[in-house]
Amino acid sequence: MPIRTHIVDTAGCTDQVFGLCSLLGFPFMPRLKNLATRRLFKPVGSPEEGLFGSRSYPQLDALFSATVDLNLIAEQWEGLVRVAAALKNRIVSANVIARRLASSAFSNRLAKALLHLGQLVRTVYLLRYFNDPVIRQQVRTQLNRGEARQDLAQRLFFADQGMFRSGDYYQMMNRASCLSLLSNAVLVYNTLRIGQVLERAKAQGQEFSSEAIAHVSPLARRHVIVNGTYDFSPSQHRQAKEELCV
Repeated sequence: MPIRTHIVDTAGCTDQVFGLCSLLGFPFMPRLKNLATRRLFKPVGSPEEGLFGSRSYPQLDALFSATVDLNLIAEQWEGLVRVAAALKNRIVSANVIARRLASSAFSNRLAKALLHLGQLVRTVYLLRYFNDPVIRQQVRTQLNRGEARQDLAQRLFFADQGMFRSGDYYQMMNRASCLSLLSNAVLVYNTLRIGQVLERAKAQGQEFSSEAIAHVSPLARRHVIVNGTYDFSPSQHRQAKEELCV
């Protein structure tokens, strides 16, 4: 599925990721801690080079503690677009590019340009984040959903306490695939049960708005008994289907 927005917590945030997401055409919206310590960058350029000169932002100048070189970004723009194209076409994986550019020497002008682009995008994002409660709510809601999904997986992966005890790649992939299958099964079960509850309430004259229903999560997990006996025989399968249809 195409990515519309990339939302992460503080640990997944770097200026390079801000730049890469901007080049790929979708917003990067992390939830950051210690916001008071985050630096804001003012875009400036060299008048001698004739592209960007110094700009003044009377209401914001006091907030800026560093600068972004717009001329450097313009100089390396074709290289930045090639990096984005390599990611878009899956020629190189994102972690390889991010690791190489992040570890490049400061004299690498392409890596420096990506850093400056990311700092500029991050500054714009933080100003919007401070000013718009809707953005803050969107980020918090999406992260809560992601954390609930992880909590469900953690509950299902109970035997090894959520850890891969074996270093064998194929065993790890097999367990990860099985965990995804179990998680999806719980989501389907919860969704069907929620639908049944809503239909029963409607039959009894109770109506719920679509806004209220949107806040009902199919990621409930406390009712899932993870350490019981699993029976996948055909008779049990038919019985389970009949119970869901009741």
